[in-house]
Amino acid sequence: MPDRPAILGGAPAFPNGPPAWPRPDPGVAAALAAATATGAWGRYHGDNVPALEAELAAFHAVPHALTCASGTLAVETALRALKVGPGDEVILAGYDYEPNFLTVHALGAKPVLADVAAHNWNLDHAALDAAASPLTKAVLCSHLHGGLVPMPDVCAWAAAHGIGVVEDASQATGATVAGKPAGTWGDVGTLSFGGTKLVTAGRGGALLFRDRAGFQRAKLWLHRGTQAWAPLSELAAALVRPQLAALAAGTIQRTARVALLLRELADVPGLTPFENRVAGSPAYYKVGFRYDPGALGLTREVFVSALRAEGVAFDVGFTSLHAGRSPSRYRAAGDLREATAAGLGCIALHHPVLWGSDDDVRRVAAAVRAVYEWREAIQKQNF
Repeated sequence: MPDRPAILGGAPAFPNGPPAWPRPDPGVAAALAAATATGAWGRYHGDNVPALEAELAAFHAVPHALTCASGTLAVETALRALKVGPGDEVILAGYDYEPNFLTVHALGAKPVLADVAAHNWNLDHAALDAAASPLTKAVLCSHLHGGLVPMPDVCAWAAAHGIGVVEDASQATGATVAGKPAGTWGDVGTLSFGGTKLVTAGRGGALLFRDRAGFQRAKLWLHRGTQAWAPLSELAAALVRPQLAALAAGTIQRTARVALLLRELADVPGLTPFENRVAGSPAYYKVGFRYDPGALGLTREVFVSALRAEGVAFDVGFTSLHAGRSPSRYRAAGDLREATAAGLGCIALHHPVLWGSDDDVRRVAAAVRAVYEWREAIQKQNF
């Protein structure tokens, strides 16, 4: 049997806790020094924001990119670029990031919750027919926890129905879906540079456009006359640029670490990794699992607490969007069975440990196995 887990008084796998994020980055340090030396950090208009927008467009192979103050604002701007407004409906997954739901409300539109796929708890394209109505103006697709939405199927369905598509790649910056960068399948793609994201400036977001008309609508809305009212700062743009340049290599590294982790955990029951049935490479901002408390022998909350005691950054997932909300605030397409299951059963490993060594990943897996092997003793403690 493995050594006693930390929740029972054993030595934690990571005594100093999960790796800090953002991690030390010489490229970011050099960019910060250059911005300080030139005074770029304090300018309204400098070289870094337009340079970053050009680099984002080139990285994603789209003609237009636009930065803004946050990923949530990027989603709102994307919906506005598709002319979503009062009385319209927007389809999104019943399991999603809550601010996306609230953003639809901020526009005066109604969220329509579609179910998620059983194999990865991301939006199920097969649920779109049941969610659609004559009021449907857009579909909002989020790639979550290492899962990928089958964007070719979603976009084909939307095109046949004359409905716009916003592809939220805030958890999937650097991922590919069916041969294209995540965020480039829909009419508008959105990214986030929030504090825990794979590419971070603490705050910030971006939009990706193939269509110039949508780009112009978004740009005009984000300006009051000649002044942007919610911009990405010059300093933030300077810090994002070296991270974007290193993103592809980092994605390859994290993908290899996840493959190792899943091999190491293959003999642990009750943890089913998200499965993608569309060709692509997830970015792994988080690594999602379906958690079965009956098979693993501990409640989800106790399991997460035990891994947190080991210094391993497992967390429960989001709350399902319909949970605890008045039905007047949304329309549900069906019983949302899988979305309900996702809200009750998802756990996810945060990405910083995936930037480390193979040994770090093996220590994560060993900590999980220790918690499983000592499950009966943990149960008796009534945590």
